[in-house]
Amino acid sequence: MYYEIRTYRLRNGAVPAYLKVVEAEGIAVQKKHLGELVGYFFSEIGPVNEIVHIWAFASLDERDRRRVALMADPAWQAFLPKIRDLIDLAENKIMKPARFSPLGGDRQGVSRHEA
Repeated sequence: MYYEIRTYRLRNGAVPAYLKVVEAEGIAVQKKHLGELVGYFFSEIGPVNEIVHIWAFASLDERDRRRVALMADPAWQAFLPKIRDLIDLAENKIMKPARFSPLGGDRQGVSRHEA
């Protein structure tokens, strides 16, 4: 399993507006195309005005197919301008869980040196 961790630093004070529009319009389109939402978070302590959402994919090919489908959806294209100006900085990571992770790490792809 691969986990895509998307972190957005929003404009100062924009978290409520961002969450409102995502809940009302964006998350349904994302779930339709991206599949398994692991979690959607906003910061309380630490870096302020930060949003993190995590999506799970069986493979990187699956992630690519799902992201292409999302970007092609007219509903998503209509939604993007509603959040674009709220985001100051975006970061994206793809992570794989360790074999002992509660999120389901596996032994496939682990070299003998890592095992």
